[in-house]
Amino acid sequence: MPDLFASDSPPPPAPPADNAPLADRLRPQRLDEVVGQDHLTGPEGAIGRMVAAGKLASMILWGPPGTGKTTIARLLADAVGMRFVAISAVFSGVAELKKVFAEAKEFARAGRQTLLFVDEIHRFNRAQQDGFLPYVEDGTVVLVGATTENPSFELNAALLSRAQVLILNRLDAAALGQLLDRAEAIMQRPLPLTPEARDALVATADGDGRFLLNQAETLFSVDLDASLDAAGLSALLHRRVAVYDKDREGHYNLISALHKSIRGSDPQAALYYLARMLTAGEEPLYLLRRLTRAAVEDIGLADPNALVQCIAAKDTYDFLGSPEGELAIVQACLYLATAPKSNAAYAAQKGAWRAARDTGSLMPPKNILNAPTKLMKTIGYGKGYTYDHDQEGGFSGDDYWPEEMEPRTFYTPTDRGFEKRIAERMAWWDEQRRAKRDG
Repeated sequence: MPDLFASDSPPPPAPPADNAPLADRLRPQRLDEVVGQDHLTGPEGAIGRMVAAGKLASMILWGPPGTGKTTIARLLADAVGMRFVAISAVFSGVAELKKVFAEAKEFARAGRQTLLFVDEIHRFNRAQQDGFLPYVEDGTVVLVGATTENPSFELNAALLSRAQVLILNRLDAAALGQLLDRAEAIMQRPLPLTPEARDALVATADGDGRFLLNQAETLFSVDLDASLDAAGLSALLHRRVAVYDKDREGHYNLISALHKSIRGSDPQAALYYLARMLTAGEEPLYLLRRLTRAAVEDIGLADPNALVQCIAAKDTYDFLGSPEGELAIVQACLYLATAPKSNAAYAAQKGAWRAARDTGSLMPPKNILNAPTKLMKTIGYGKGYTYDHDQEGGFSGDDYWPEEMEPRTFYTPTDRGFEKRIAERMAWWDEQRRAKRDG
């Protein structure tokens, strides 16, 4: 049965046919033709150094779609004369892996090392990932895995410890522009676009070179009387949907950016990240929960109305639904971003919780305990309690801490917003307590 994955001495790949997809015809033939990843493939990059030394280490290529992961893996094998085998975790199972490893062992005995490229490696389960370890450790294969997901979450720690994680950049406008230049050169004609429309085409690619070339191929295939402007381009091509998985890293990156933009009092950036998530299909109630958390964590009593705004936005969204109710989410987001900030309540919670764990079951002082029975009165419950409302200023200055515990400070209000007034009130109470204690 012929080997479906590799041969001992494969001939150089034939040039793509003229009717092959444009992305295939423009696939780089050398590492220095890969665009946008010079930090890896350049002379000072990790891959460039390995190729120069003629020795590859196992690696995980992590980056967005269309950034060159598969191309780099194939060119790596060519650059150092290794046998190249490619499998996909989507379609491969244990039986196929065993066959690949057995063949790699045979080639290793003959002095030929195998570069095993595993696309979508994060789709293998933990047990399957463990199956790679002995073959990577003994040098049977050099593993090059490709993933769009954060390896820290998706790959075994044991596998990560045996491979370098190399991060591929999302292709920027300059790199995408290079791809369009190459497309025009191979097609021997310019794209039928005005300069503004060309910029819009690059923007819609969202850093994905493959998507950009597919869109360019569509433009080359249509018969146009004049160059398209940005509006005409938008009408002709479907707009790309942003990459966003609601249960994966993109989700957590954007919610982190939203929360930190609010904390940093940047309403414009906060609104941008909110829009990114809502237009990508994020659940509005999830965003409302996160905004409410930001209200109590980062604003707190500096503006108590921030929490009210979030709950009102939730009620409004429940009442109106999408898209009308999304304006209430926007209002809450902008209110939080422009409110005075304080994490004093958040810090107070952590301190108080820590003290509660440390001090165990200390009894409150007896004077502030209720005494519903005669026995409890006899042993001193409630004795000497001062009713604050009967005192001047509505404040008694009594000690409310357990006898075995010195008073502590958990909550220290800031001088921002409403907390400035709280701080003044607390300072007056402290002064009255000192006067009672010293008098």
